[in-house]
Amino acid sequence: FSQGVSISTSLSLPTFWLLYLESRVLVHVVSSCTVKLLPPERRSADIRLVARHTDVYEPCDDSYALVDALLADRANLCELHPSICLEVGCGSGYVITSLALMLSDLKDTRFIATDISKSAVETTRLTLEAHNVNADVLVADLVSGIDTHLAGAVDLLVFNPPYVPTPDDEVGIGGIASAWAGGHKGRIVIDCMLEIVDSILSPKGWFYLVTVAANCPGEICQIMRRKGFASRIAIQRSTEEESLHVLKFWRDASNEASDSSNPVSPSGRTSFMQRSLPHHLSRLVSFKPT
Repeated sequence: FSQGVSISTSLSLPTFWLLYLESRVLVHVVSSCTVKLLPPERRSADIRLVARHTDVYEPCDDSYALVDALLADRANLCELHPSICLEVGCGSGYVITSLALMLSDLKDTRFIATDISKSAVETTRLTLEAHNVNADVLVADLVSGIDTHLAGAVDLLVFNPPYVPTPDDEVGIGGIASAWAGGHKGRIVIDCMLEIVDSILSPKGWFYLVTVAANCPGEICQIMRRKGFASRIAIQRSTEEESLHVLKFWRDASNEASDSSNPVSPSGRTSFMQRSLPHHLSRLVSFKPT
């Protein structure tokens, strides 16, 4: 044996050859089989497959924070089993695509996305197609034109708004600036959305909103509380440029009836942070950014 194979003296020659031939057959069978290792099921969009356009906002820290908040709540979202999921301001499609992927196990769930930019709508459609998931993507200013159809029907609403404080006349000027220009305190578009939420959200609906410190998220929670919504911080994240809060809102009958400052979460648990959320947020954002 030229390859240095030695034969144990405890084996007879016929026995060795039998074992040797059996091992060669086994090696041949294994080497002839193609084993396909499937990648783990994706629960968020692959950033490499997200379409790009010069006039469309690309996924950034706020996009990732919103998707992370949804992923952290995925078990509860599956239990909620939303019939209609709506993203307002879909941009590149990263968030609505991630949402469709993480809820892909649900049957009969409809995904809808809107954006005021035609380029964003086209980009979102490409991103969805690249991930082999579906959603109805429409050109709309928030939900204009479909608000009657959606009245009281949206079980899951997500919104990453233009939240950067700018001069008011920069809001909605078109191009990439529309993706971030939020006017005074970054609140012009946010406040317009807050006026709509109550009419389109279903009785069991949840609303996720991206805010930064300059938007005064504590004040936003107070506004929503007066509309009968409880709230909590889904995710808080600080970057070099901003302090992000992803806020979650849901209808709370006791809050609506008594204007209680002690909202109960959809899971039935009330935490210290939830009980005093508007107060804590107001303290966090009381400073004026330089």
